[in-house]
Amino acid sequence: MKAFRMESAGVAGVADVAEVVAVPGEVLLQVKMVGMCGTDLNTYRGRNAMVTFPRVLGHEVAAVVVEGGGDLAAGTAVTVSPYTNCGICPSCRRGRANACQHNETMGVQRDGAMTEYISVPREKLHVANLSLKELCLVEPLTVGFHAVARGRVAMEDTVAVFGCGAIGLGAIAGSAFREAETIAIDMDDAKLAIARKAGAKHTINTAREDLHTRLAEITGGQGPDVTIEAIGLPVTFRAAVEEVAFTGRVVYIGYAKEPVAYETRLFVQKELDILGSRNALPEDFREVIHMLEAGRFPVDDAVSAIVPIEEAARMLGAWSDAPAKFTKILVQISE
Repeated sequence: MKAFRMESAGVAGVADVAEVVAVPGEVLLQVKMVGMCGTDLNTYRGRNAMVTFPRVLGHEVAAVVVEGGGDLAAGTAVTVSPYTNCGICPSCRRGRANACQHNETMGVQRDGAMTEYISVPREKLHVANLSLKELCLVEPLTVGFHAVARGRVAMEDTVAVFGCGAIGLGAIAGSAFREAETIAIDMDDAKLAIARKAGAKHTINTAREDLHTRLAEITGGQGPDVTIEAIGLPVTFRAAVEEVAFTGRVVYIGYAKEPVAYETRLFVQKELDILGSRNALPEDFREVIHMLEAGRFPVDDAVSAIVPIEEAARMLGAWSDAPAKFTKILVQISE
């Protein structure tokens, strides 16, 4: 069967791989569509230290049940939680399997879903009354929703989200879904417009507006209760701490690409909660599905392109050349 596989950094294409059969205790799925994410882009660029080659990419999945579903009839549309968990590490024992010490994510440490069929444990499947495009958006949106949960965002909060890419949009949508006053921060007007549709009440374009001044105007000089960093730059890592209110919460999703120098006095003086956020939990998947089923996310605006599997390599190259042009790219695997 065909699969989209990275052979090495910068070298990718459609390959013939072994047929998949249903594993006992798992569900055989026909993959319909898969989203590309920033991890796939980093793999293509040779900047993903966690991946080994060759590797079939893909973990943002829209699929249908073929066989072995038990309670799931053939043809049932599902999306997939693409992580593994060992059950015995400290994270798993604390009920936070999303941060399993030995996690292997599809398309990274193990082969992913950009292939015609995959076999997946039943507990990793989520049923939803959604379109294929929406199903592909569930997993990336859960990453932002999980960050919102980590920040304990509530209706009375003001939340500032740095970055309006796919993950940042998830945090914006998650914050707005909890009815918090949400501020979107980016340097791209087109992405900020999508953020508005995702629920941001305020937007700040830092290419032409002073971040501190605008946040002070919006928050009455106090700063946001929660800042969520979804870019991964030293300047935004620092700004998340500098701009958050006293006794606020700072949540980091992005990885900084280089060391970050902090004024650590602010950690103590403000008595901040500084939190990391990784992957997502089943309750995050359920919340995102509920939000999408309610029509509360601008799906068509967020999807930049849909291409057949034969065009995936070309599209990865185009994304690498002009990353700001794309929010979410989807790959059609089968009809």
